[in-house]
Amino acid sequence: MNAPRRRALVLSLAAPALLPRLARAQAAWAPVRPVRVIVPFAAGGPTDIIARLLQEPLAAELGQPVVVENRPGAGGNIGIQVAARAAPDGHTLLFCSSAFAANPALQPADRPATYDPLRDFAPITVAVTSPNAIVAHPGAGIATLAELVARARAEPGRLDYSSPGSGTGPHLTAEMFRRALGIELTHVPFNGGAPGIQAVLGGTVPLGFSAMPAAQGPIRGGLLVGLATTGPVRWPDLPGMPTVAEAVLPGFEAETWQSLLAPAGTPAAATARIAAVVAAALAGPAAGQRLRGIGFRPVASTPAAFAAQLATEVPALAALVREAGIRAD
Repeated sequence: MNAPRRRALVLSLAAPALLPRLARAQAAWAPVRPVRVIVPFAAGGPTDIIARLLQEPLAAELGQPVVVENRPGAGGNIGIQVAARAAPDGHTLLFCSSAFAANPALQPADRPATYDPLRDFAPITVAVTSPNAIVAHPGAGIATLAELVARARAEPGRLDYSSPGSGTGPHLTAEMFRRALGIELTHVPFNGGAPGIQAVLGGTVPLGFSAMPAAQGPIRGGLLVGLATTGPVRWPDLPGMPTVAEAVLPGFEAETWQSLLAPAGTPAAATARIAAVVAAALAGPAAGQRLRGIGFRPVASTPAAFAAQLATEVPALAALVREAGIRAD
């Protein structure tokens, strides 16, 4: 995958200059009953945490209760399907990770996805993003990303790495990384971010590709070697850890996002107002500091920017999944 396609997977636009335009939409739409936010994953995970951080400001600004409803199952597909079939009136929203864009491509031919990410939803905003981290066990003898690449080239396929599961953001990032460099790494999937990191901490596998929320604590504590972050810039709380682009692969970026969407056909006035409320909630240094503490950075893109991102990212991810032969667990 070339650098422009890799960069396309993490397209995001800053919101501040666009806030006045979004704010003008606020008076055009208001909910008339409680707003349901469907999270297609279990409570306590990263997507659920960010959804609940936004719950109070959404309720305060929209003037109606906001109820977060967890509908886990089938890698998020169950909750996504529920949201897709809801009335397109702004009273049912989906809060989902970037799995939303990749899931359809990961399904086997005999069990196709029940939604189309470009057809069945109206994008509202990418609220936050989180880079992935590439980590090593201290005893692995790998202190830098360049050393990892050199070892992989010298011993093709003999280096194992953990991920939160097949088809997850960190796994797709690892696949992009190894294909771009022409190296062989052996994937060892686990059932979630915490087990994947624990496998590296315990020395079960020497390397890990992990979302930042699970990785930054062990890196800060010196329990893991932080080889690189996959974001566009160094992570502020880990300034000594380079980006992949700095270390070995110029132009490489890959981040996991958390976003709000509505069923297709939801009025543009509704999506614009909700996007404006999210942008206001995430503005300011206090919000940014709080989010960094749990491994995220605020983005608050506009509906148009998010739509453009999906239009590029969905086919790019489908091509990656197809070329690599990846399937969900």
